[in-house]
Amino acid sequence: MVTRLVLVLGDQLSPGLSALCAADKAHDVVVMAEVMDEGSYVPHHPKKIALILSAMRHFAEELRADGWQVAYTRLDDPEATPSIVGELIRRAQEFGASEVIATQPGEWRLIKALEEAPLTVRQLPDDRFICTLEEFDRWAEGRKELRMEYFYREMRRKTGFLMEDGQPAGGKWNFDHDNRKRAQADLLRATPLQFEPDAITAEVLDLVEGRFGKHFGRLRPFWFAVTRAGAAQAFDHFARNLLAGFGDTQDAMLEGDAFLHHSVISMYLNIGLLNPMDICTSIVEEWQAGRVPINAAEGYIRQVIGWREYVRGLYFREGPDYATRNALGHGRDLPAMYWGAETRMNCVSQAVDVTEKEAYAHHIQRLMVTGNFALMAGIDPAQVHDWYLSVYADAFEWVEAPNVIGMSQFADGGIIASKPYVSSGNYIDKMSDYCRSCAYSVKDKTGDDACPFNLLYWDFLIRHRDRFGRNPRMGPVYRTWDKMEATRRQAVLDGAARVLGDLDAGRIV
Repeated sequence: MVTRLVLVLGDQLSPGLSALCAADKAHDVVVMAEVMDEGSYVPHHPKKIALILSAMRHFAEELRADGWQVAYTRLDDPEATPSIVGELIRRAQEFGASEVIATQPGEWRLIKALEEAPLTVRQLPDDRFICTLEEFDRWAEGRKELRMEYFYREMRRKTGFLMEDGQPAGGKWNFDHDNRKRAQADLLRATPLQFEPDAITAEVLDLVEGRFGKHFGRLRPFWFAVTRAGAAQAFDHFARNLLAGFGDTQDAMLEGDAFLHHSVISMYLNIGLLNPMDICTSIVEEWQAGRVPINAAEGYIRQVIGWREYVRGLYFREGPDYATRNALGHGRDLPAMYWGAETRMNCVSQAVDVTEKEAYAHHIQRLMVTGNFALMAGIDPAQVHDWYLSVYADAFEWVEAPNVIGMSQFADGGIIASKPYVSSGNYIDKMSDYCRSCAYSVKDKTGDDACPFNLLYWDFLIRHRDRFGRNPRMGPVYRTWDKMEATRRQAVLDGAARVLGDLDAGRIV
């Protein structure tokens, strides 16, 4: 019988992977490879690289224990090639194989590389998701607007999660209105479950430190789970100790508390250590047992079966050029403060600092702080995209690009969002304690001490009035501007020009 190669990528660490299910354990060879191309096509956070490499090595051991023959290439192997395709060619020659079974990657870049490989590569659907790509296309076909809320309702009906007699539990599909409370400091609040590195992880940390130590981000202390068992423990810890408070304060930000009631398990989910159906089943069980309120359960499930599935479907539907779109024509370079340089804006400093330390920031820090500022300042969305893909442990292009290009930067022209997600400093002040210790005054709308978010908010809207002026959701905002005194409007625009000039000159903002 002819030997086939079975490719398992670093974000496909699931025993039920379609490629593994289609293979013959007795004859086929699993190929797993740590390669420089995957570690360096953007400057990934060292913690992200270490998570993936250690999880890969642990998963390879699981496969071997289950009877698979695994050809595993370590990053420092002297015979290693720099690419996935290079490793497939090398292993094909070694084992006399000409066919490769693969599960479709989550990035067009790798899909194309496999299609162009000088081997027969059969790419199977990634069925670890609730909605197939064909199902998403059928849902999207003929719709004028591809709004997540309506897709989410279909996923609720399909899965039955939080459904009672065909209707949403609690009488509403969405309890987001209840999930916008400020957070208070709480020394007794649980934190995400952390793990001590084992011998495999310790070896990986030394390797990553040597090869990627100059990348943005702190490698140590490293506390991520690197096995399916560890990831399951981390999720169970969240469900028991933090889920009940997740709903109320999921949009809040608090200095000195990076995690609040967030689960911090998206990186485990996105590399295959956790299963979305299992997660949501556990969430529903916690609600049914009366241990968590419905707004917490619904808010969490919406992120998993709604938003996560929706952005994946949209990424593949829109095609390989999606990540390069720039509907607003923005071209300013990404400021150095995103890579840890000094800034006087405490909110940006807080968000970047936790990103550097943890390879993590929660969704409001990403959307309404770093994303909001980049959008209003007119930063090139391709550079913003590369930054998010680089610095977060859960960032893979299928999930990251729609969140950044569509949701955050409006660079897709409104496919995801009906209006741009921009706000003045008032929103950040409302949802955090960041403004209290900022060098700028969030209350000042003009002048040298005015919060840059206040100035850039109006500047962005005026620059793009031709596009957004007729948007019914933004009409009241423009009417507010029109009612301002002319001298105040000019002071705002002058202040914004000063901020943008400082960015362009590389001065501290």
